[in-house]
Amino acid sequence: MLTAILLLSAAAALWWPQVVKMLDHVDVPELDRRHLAAAGLIAAAVVAYSWRMPAAPPVPTPAPPAPDAGIVLAGKFVGPTAPADAQMLEALCDEIAACIEQDGMKEQPRLTTGVAFDDLRVAAREGRMRGESLGSRQPHVRDAIHQYLDQVVGVAGGPVTPDQRSKWVSAYRTIARAAADVTR
Repeated sequence: MLTAILLLSAAAALWWPQVVKMLDHVDVPELDRRHLAAAGLIAAAVVAYSWRMPAAPPVPTPAPPAPDAGIVLAGKFVGPTAPADAQMLEALCDEIAACIEQDGMKEQPRLTTGVAFDDLRVAAREGRMRGESLGSRQPHVRDAIHQYLDQVVGVAGGPVTPDQRSKWVSAYRTIARAAADVTR
């Protein structure tokens, strides 16, 4: 807007000698109050527009994932169901983490092995997805999660220690955050 005002001012300055010559030929009494009021209103409108013109909202740029994010799922969800799938994965992983954590607080935990944690994941997915496979719709996401879980919690299906349980909870919460970051 400022550029437009400066260009118009420069054009008016260059044109001013012509305006003065034209005014020499114009009878000033021919300009009545209506003309002066109209010119004043136009000038006021230009000034008001330039003052009230809303600033363009800043374009939000997605923050890069933290270097210690562990897993990045941005760009891995594809297709028309991608946003809904990301939200579903977020809710599913957050709930699995809460279940594993809550179970670990019991005097006699029910989930005591890596296989049990995996069975919980399968049961939760089947219940939540009603028979559909999020992994088949989003194979890039499935592969990234598989690789991440193998790195963080390992592939052993045997008994888990409290420290290993904590790693499982943390891993599922990290996956949930990564899925949430996709839809932000």
